[in-house]
Amino acid sequence: MKTSLAVAILLSIVSLSCQNGQRKSVQFAIRFTPEVESQAQDGRLLLLLSNNDKAEPRFQINDGLSTQLVFGVDVEGMQPGQDIIIDEKAFGFPKRTLSEIPAGKYFVQALINRYETFNLSTGHTIKVPPDKGEGQQWHSKPGNLYSKPMQLEIDPSKNATHAIVMDQQIPAIAEPEDTKYVKHIKIQSKLLSEFWGKPMYLGAHVLLPEGFEEHPNAKYPLMIYHGHFPSDFGGFRTTPPDPNMDTTDYSARFGIYGYNKIQQQEAYNFYQQWVSKNFPRFLVIEIQHATPYYDDSYAVNSANMGPYGDAIMKELVPEIESRFRGIGEGWARFTYGGSTGGWEALAVQMFYPDDFNGCFAACPDPIDFRSFCLVDIYKDKNAYFYDSDFKTLPRPAHRNYLGQIQNTMQETNHYELALGTKTRSGQQWDIWEAVFSPQGDDGYPKRIFNKETGEIDKSVAEYWRENYDLRYILERDWATLGPKLVGKIHIYCGDMDNYYLNNAVYQMEEFLKKTDTPFYKGEVDYGDRAEHCWNGDHENPNQISRLRYNTMYLPKILKRISESAPKGADLTSWRY
Repeated sequence: MKTSLAVAILLSIVSLSCQNGQRKSVQFAIRFTPEVESQAQDGRLLLLLSNNDKAEPRFQINDGLSTQLVFGVDVEGMQPGQDIIIDEKAFGFPKRTLSEIPAGKYFVQALINRYETFNLSTGHTIKVPPDKGEGQQWHSKPGNLYSKPMQLEIDPSKNATHAIVMDQQIPAIAEPEDTKYVKHIKIQSKLLSEFWGKPMYLGAHVLLPEGFEEHPNAKYPLMIYHGHFPSDFGGFRTTPPDPNMDTTDYSARFGIYGYNKIQQQEAYNFYQQWVSKNFPRFLVIEIQHATPYYDDSYAVNSANMGPYGDAIMKELVPEIESRFRGIGEGWARFTYGGSTGGWEALAVQMFYPDDFNGCFAACPDPIDFRSFCLVDIYKDKNAYFYDSDFKTLPRPAHRNYLGQIQNTMQETNHYELALGTKTRSGQQWDIWEAVFSPQGDDGYPKRIFNKETGEIDKSVAEYWRENYDLRYILERDWATLGPKLVGKIHIYCGDMDNYYLNNAVYQMEEFLKKTDTPFYKGEVDYGDRAEHCWNGDHENPNQISRLRYNTMYLPKILKRISESAPKGADLTSWRY
């Protein structure tokens, strides 16, 4: 009894101290100056802390083992000169609150990822960060305000308020310039502008074939290389690397030195092939279709992002083929890509089956939501933890080829939640939600699972199944869709994919092998112990094969054209 009474008294004292504001805590008062921006701002205000000076804190935030600290709060109508307080109520990663960080010296920085207001055609008004030509990178988005890093002594156990002034603004990005071979196109999309309630644009980098000007009567097949936001056409270089180029740079991903020179050499090798005699002539495009939710729209129509699929296929592609003499028929279009681009390649082949003659999908994002990485969204109760009566076992989210874990589902999603609420982090799990989910009553995507707890919403899962589960849709609609896809589906994945994407590929393959009337007559292949982005090359390491997308599938494409082109098709004007 005496012990219980003593504990009760102590708890009362602690509670009273907290109520009276006597609890020790650290906080940050953040403002921006009227000199850098005179208008009120909406957005996600981020406090960034690093225990090293390897780079500015804003460039050291990720969901891996090397990440530094981030804490975020939503702001609306933040005025110039107004202090916004970030304290222990702010959601943080990898430490949940400021009170949990170790005492010590930190390089500290603040940044606001600015939102704009969109009045959607659905009748909703939302605030999201528009792309500013950088591909939805909050740390380098033009117009975002930030402070210069400063070193502070921070002790969460002591009362202290640290003032931070955002007096810097990220400058605009210069548009890439046209060259003899690479042209750039940008159009305002009528479909997307109607959906978003303000002008929206699509762009593309177009690689022209050798002899384009000298052969004005030639028309060309079109290859769409899908992937993340490209600042310019990548992997093409008309000059060899500088022989004196420094090769001390280290690629942690591949464990090799001098990778910058390797990339330049591969880009020059591609150019030499491109201009060589008897090389088939065709157009290659990389599309710029960043959205307010991500660096890429996933090239399909979506309840939350609008008709990006139709805008690309009915507005952008016809404009490119008209301007650069594309053949403009489905038998002469092919698509390929890896990861996000792999999912897109397969999805657009399925959703626009007559508009493409083949897809090559490498390490695709989940193509069967029974394996949404390591989550079965239909059967599992929680995305963060395995079902168990007594154990609490976290689900992994990322591994290396030896199976060593770098982060968990809960960690990577809490990282995103620190960067943005309402699916606005601009990161991987949020974009899946923005693409696949129905629109919520507030105009933002419905959560597939609770971002804090991981609890799965089965009604949202059913919507995902019917609209974007590629394996399920193929199986459901094979009687009508299958005849249009015979010989067109090619899928490649490493069996040690870092994000466990191979599991969904196994399930897709299981279905495809059982197809009948007709049989799919395609290809599914795996790389032994290969990590993410393996794309079907059994001869070269991934650091090389990932640089050869625009040529590695060409023999299969040419064979497909010769076997499937309709009678009277132009098979000669582009073979000069």
